[in-house]
Amino acid sequence: MADNFVYVFVFVLGAVVGSFLNVVILRLPFEGESIIFPASRCPNCGKKLKWYDNIPIISFILLMARCRYCKKPISRQYPIVELAMGLLSLALFHRFFISVSFLGYFFFCAALLVIIFIDAYHQIIPDVISIPGIVLGFGFSFFTDFVTWKDSGIGLIAGAGTLYAVAAGYYLLTKREGMGGGDIKLLGMLGAFLGWQSLPFVIFSSSLTGAVVGVGAMVKQGKGGKSVIPFGPFLALAGMAYLFFRERIWYFLFIISAPS
Repeated sequence: MADNFVYVFVFVLGAVVGSFLNVVILRLPFEGESIIFPASRCPNCGKKLKWYDNIPIISFILLMARCRYCKKPISRQYPIVELAMGLLSLALFHRFFISVSFLGYFFFCAALLVIIFIDAYHQIIPDVISIPGIVLGFGFSFFTDFVTWKDSGIGLIAGAGTLYAVAAGYYLLTKREGMGGGDIKLLGMLGAFLGWQSLPFVIFSSSLTGAVVGVGAMVKQGKGGKSVIPFGPFLALAGMAYLFFRERIWYFLFIISAPS
């Protein structure tokens, strides 16, 4: 019974944080917008929301996905982010229990979730997330046994350096920007939190999934090679996958690379 209560608490904690992340996603891309003030309001009619309209996931269901006041549809982003952060919180608890590692990677996953949605909507990765994330990731490596400070230091340098080299090479060949500075700093953040060993998987898997989605975008948009898709969400999702499945990833890589 006590164990069930802990799991419920951890999920609710994640969902509540997810509710705040929705505010960050909505306001952070716009200069001058505060993520604290004013209180939550309907993006359509501007009406200040009551506390009972802000209960993660539940309010969306009870309101039948419509604003109580103007009856305009509520974006499905809200319950998706709340549910995702709740599930990530449970996954982190299952892996690390309540520990320094849990707290550090809770922040890491929350930051990645914000980056996924902001980059998908606006094709930007805010420096206010990635640059402090690099610093915090390296500092955090001194307090967790998931990654050493040496692996973290090499990871942040190699992560940012690798994508910078790719971006510079692409520009020299095509005279077009193929990758933004935000992606470079994001990979530096991933390397800081996950260590340099994560980079081959993160780069390969994000490039593969990005290429598949990119081909689909080219077909749908009809712009050929000029189609633009954000790369940050693929990097972030690959980083999350490595965090939770590191041992299995290395096991399969070992099996594949082992001589027959």
